[in-house]
Amino acid sequence: MNAHRNSNIVSCKSLAASLALLLLACAALCDDGTQTTAKAKATSKVRALTAKKTTGAASAPKGSGPTTAPHGPTTISPSHTATTTSHTTIQTKKPGLVTERGQTATLHDPKRGMDIHHSLSGNRRVEVERPDHSRIVTERNGRGYVQKPYKYRGHEYAQRSYYYNGRYHQAYYGRYQYHGVWVNPYYPAYYYAPAYYSWVSYPWGAPASYAWGWNVNPWFAYYGGFFTPFAVYPSASLWLTDYIIATSLADAYQPQAAALRNPAPLTPEIERLIADEVHQQLTLEFHESQTAANGEPDAGSSSIQRMLTDGKPHVFIAGHDLDVVDAAGTACALTEGDVIQLTGQTAPGAQAATLAVLASKGGNECGKGDTVSVGLADLQEMQNHLRETIDRGLQELRTKQGQGGLPVAPAAAKAPPVESPMAEIAPPPPPESEVAAQIAQQSQEADQAEKAASSNAAAAPGPNAP
Repeated sequence: MNAHRNSNIVSCKSLAASLALLLLACAALCDDGTQTTAKAKATSKVRALTAKKTTGAASAPKGSGPTTAPHGPTTISPSHTATTTSHTTIQTKKPGLVTERGQTATLHDPKRGMDIHHSLSGNRRVEVERPDHSRIVTERNGRGYVQKPYKYRGHEYAQRSYYYNGRYHQAYYGRYQYHGVWVNPYYPAYYYAPAYYSWVSYPWGAPASYAWGWNVNPWFAYYGGFFTPFAVYPSASLWLTDYIIATSLADAYQPQAAALRNPAPLTPEIERLIADEVHQQLTLEFHESQTAANGEPDAGSSSIQRMLTDGKPHVFIAGHDLDVVDAAGTACALTEGDVIQLTGQTAPGAQAATLAVLASKGGNECGKGDTVSVGLADLQEMQNHLRETIDRGLQELRTKQGQGGLPVAPAAAKAPPVESPMAEIAPPPPPESEVAAQIAQQSQEADQAEKAASSNAAAAPGPNAP
């Protein structure tokens, strides 16, 4: 999920006046009173914060990084290497506060068990995880989810209740440790008839002309320089690709946002790479459906473990904002709808994977050709985002087959979906109003935590204090 956070307390001893606007420096006071000083680069240069993520992921050893080997064809030639990161920071003498350019960038509030991060894209993400692995995550515009753990066949699973822009739905996850990192792989709540998976996995008899009707939506005009849907669809995989991209961009859209600057758009070639990935995920779901009634999902097959070890150049779509930094120290952002691709096989034991940016929206986002190192927990959430949106698309396609130019599905493909035993045994989801209230309350508590931290920082001794 997000950048690693650090709750260690470091006190700032001194700042040279000539560097006050461009450089951030902090000094740690050891027990013996010795002082260590570190220079930070300008705000375009960043350094990773090392912390335990709220997903329960273990931090990578200092200085370690992904080791890659030739993996397969890629669309671009990587030009930079980047790692998951937070902003260039300076920490105050008060617990938990980390600031950037005089404003809070990352805050850990131990009293509330809360982590707050302001991304380079301007989004704020607030996470609270309890010892029982229940979790609340909130983002902009009141969107977020509430996660509750439960047991199935003696193992822990999780039910997430999502509240996004007034939409409310549930999704289900496992809990699995890979390379020392706890990840939550997504599992479908329902599986379809084999004939339906066959229909959506192979080319249709004739290409289908389909008009989405998105031109009336503000998000579609805003992202016009980044995304152009196909007019004709030879297969469900390509239709689902445009559905996934559109859903991601509609969720990411913010009114009054600044216009896109020099985006690296989604070309037809990149969309076909996504369609190939969609096809692979559909094949995975079909195989899951064959064993779901008689056993637990295979976490090793259904999670990123398979994607990182099968030797294929898998493609991922960012499902939430993530900050990274390249080898030169330049900060850049990945935002919802950006596309990245594996550039090599992840080394045994590595807690991050190296991917190349295929498409992004310009501005302070990572440029096409940059490479980024994404932590396993964040990469798992990207796969989850893809699979969840595929399943939403499968529901819509099943409803709309035979309409608007789409082909008619075979009779056997129209059989109703069957609920997974893993989802069927889950406790009843909380009411929508309760989830919305919990998300709103956490957002308010985050406001209070940031206000208190800022007040504490203002009351702290100045840089020239003894």
